[in-house]
Amino acid sequence: MKVPFLDLHAAYREIERGAQARMRRLFRDADYILGKDVLDFEKALARYVGASFAVGVNSGTDALFLGLRAMDVGPGDEVIVPVYTYIASAYAVSFAGARPVFVDIDPRTYNIDPGQVRRALTRRTRAVMPVHLYGQCADVAAIRRLAQRHGLCVIEDAAQAHGAALKKRKAGAWGDCAAFSFYPTKNLGGLGDGGAVVTSDKKLHARLLKLRDYGRTARFEHDAIGYNSRLDSIQALFLVEKLKRLDAWNRSRRRIAARYRSLLRDAAGVALPEEAASAYHVYHIFAVRVKNRDRVLEGLKKAGIGAMVHYPVPLHLQKVYRGLGYRRGDFPAAEAVASEILCLPIYPHMTDRHIHSVVTALKGLVQE
Repeated sequence: MKVPFLDLHAAYREIERGAQARMRRLFRDADYILGKDVLDFEKALARYVGASFAVGVNSGTDALFLGLRAMDVGPGDEVIVPVYTYIASAYAVSFAGARPVFVDIDPRTYNIDPGQVRRALTRRTRAVMPVHLYGQCADVAAIRRLAQRHGLCVIEDAAQAHGAALKKRKAGAWGDCAAFSFYPTKNLGGLGDGGAVVTSDKKLHARLLKLRDYGRTARFEHDAIGYNSRLDSIQALFLVEKLKRLDAWNRSRRRIAARYRSLLRDAAGVALPEEAASAYHVYHIFAVRVKNRDRVLEGLKKAGIGAMVHYPVPLHLQKVYRGLGYRRGDFPAAEAVASEILCLPIYPHMTDRHIHSVVTALKGLVQE
């Protein structure tokens, strides 16, 4: 049986009626930029996360960048970033003019290691960016304590963690601000690119509103260098409808992850992802580790299983960051994970037949 890595059609069918009604109103009112739908979504997202404010922007990358800019992170500053993440995390630091400082991960959770953060601190460190990778919160409680002791900012990269929580506090509610992505593949995904910054800091909120919209104070009056980074109304109306179903979809992902665990528990050669204590993992990605990963991946594809690899090259080995001076062997945990990671299909509408097809194919390949 063929199993796609992701199926967006079933999710759309659930929200089709509500989204189309909102879209008809949008076209009637021609309220396309920073209108009612954007405001409705920002309020709903902030309330859902447990923050005071949300600011819709045009991508998750911009959400990180504008969050850093709002906190005055810039040239001469260092920002600590996990070396195993999507490159946009580091790019946002570079866009702000600061230097990304990479640290290793906990190989059990794939998330940033707070102990490594402590060792990477210098007099130039201005902020820490914990990435809640694959749908599980990093140990942001420990990172926040460390940041408070050293007077540092914390910006959460929650691009993959919509609805995830640590100690019953949602991703996005721990840092000075947090960035979300609404790229279509995310647990809360839009019709294209989109993002948001959430914060409970009133001053940061005011700065973010200016930064996303040309630094304007009135229609043709500007008092700061700003950017054109606004969430479109058509994205917002779609996201409002999907947000209503996010918790149910996340519960489905957790059920599917539990089924994978049960069926793969005794599979020799398959290391399952670990769920940290006090964490509520929403499984944006179900990532196992296997030896001979590339051979196994190719075999799954031939069997019609849409498996993928996120992320085969850690950031310190990317050509674009060669100038930072890191070398192979500097981050052994990340390098080991990157060479073995294998991401299995997971989406809320998977059936048991889908899951069994994936498991059967994977077991057959790792036993060869």
